[in-house]
This record gives sequence, C-alpha cells and structure tokens, in this order.
Amino acid sequence: MERKIITTKDGSHTVQWPEWKVTYHSTHGAIQESAHIFIQAGLHYILQQNPSQPVYIFEMGFGTGLNAFLTAIEAQKAKINIHYTTVELYPLSLDEIAALNYPELLNGDANLFQQLHQSKWNEAVTISDNFTLEKIDANLFDYTTNQLFNVIYYDAFDPSTQPELWTQAVFEKLYTMLSNNGILVTYSSKSAIRRAMQAAGFVVTKLPGPPGKREIVRAASA
Repeated sequence: MERKIITTKDGSHTVQWPEWKVTYHSTHGAIQESAHIFIQAGLHYILQQNPSQPVYIFEMGFGTGLNAFLTAIEAQKAKINIHYTTVELYPLSLDEIAALNYPELLNGDANLFQQLHQSKWNEAVTISDNFTLEKIDANLFDYTTNQLFNVIYYDAFDPSTQPELWTQAVFEKLYTMLSNNGILVTYSSKSAIRRAMQAAGFVVTKLPGPPGKREIVRAASA
C-alpha cells in the first residue's frame, strides 16, 4: 500500500495509509501525542517507581521511530540505561525517514534518529551509552521472548483497523511479557478494550489524554 507523509497540528509529521484511512499518530499532533502517552504516562511513571534501575521497554510497531527517538532522548537526559525492543513488519523507506522532521522540532540529534532507523534488524544494537535497540522483523503473534519488560508501548493501529490486535488473548500474551509492577500504555480507552485488558489480568486506569483525545489507558500487571 502507498503511504504518504502528512503534517499534524503541532507541526510534526506522521505517516498516513490512505487505503486504510489511518495515520501512525494523532493528526492533532504527533509529537505531543507520543510524549503525553508513552513518555509521560509510561516511561516517567516507571522512572518514578525505580529511578536508578535499567528500564526494559517493548514497543508494538516501530513505525516512524518517534517513540524510540523520544525515549532515547530521555535516556540521555536522565542517564538511565534503556533496553528497547520493537516489532515491525513494514519499515519506512529511506526517503520517508529523511522526510520526517522530528529531530528539527525536538532540537534533537539527527544522527541519533538516523541510527535508530539504520541499525541492523533482529539483533541488539548499542545506539548510545544509555540506549540499546533491538528491532524485530516480525508480527506480534509470532514474537516470543524470555525477556520481561517494565513498560509496553502499545501503539498498534486502532481497533477498527486491526481488531485482532486488541483481543483478550493478545493482552494475555502482553501480560506475560511484563515484569512485576510493569505497565502497558496505549491511546485506546474504549470500554471493550479496557474489559479485554481486565479479563487478561491488568489493573486498568484511565488518564487524561493529549489534545484531541479525551482519555488514554495505563494498565498495570498485578
């Protein structure tokens, strides 16, 4: 399917799949959405609980690399070691990556952003002193690991586009991937999604969402 780069309301880019009529991030603002959900509600929450421990993060869908980029920047700021694993079946092309304006808007390291995208697949790569990235060329159903994660960034396409990724069975699998007191953060707060999470064992909390989104979810393992 053909993709295109579009500009969201905070000036940052995202990728749109016209055929599916979906975007990788909120059209109200890609950067502000990712920072609000995954960094503030996810990473910062875990760092408050365990401020000096290494953090293991799993992301469903590497996409534009924005979530990983924001996380790598936070790792450098906080001097915290972060091990970041992500699965992705449809990586962006070099032209698409070059068109994204995240380093410019975040005053971030453009080389760091390029490293995230250019690092080898299916092996752990040291990106910086504080950040290790492992990109897996697989879908969530085929992915297996013995690693336990502190945080899961659940950034799959929305339930109406990919309902198979929002079932109780999927959340049961994700639950087993979390360490004690681990959390999953996601943008979807639909009641059916929350019920599926709760049936899988999660303790679900609704939180205020970013602009354009009333609520988000943080789900904790028992």
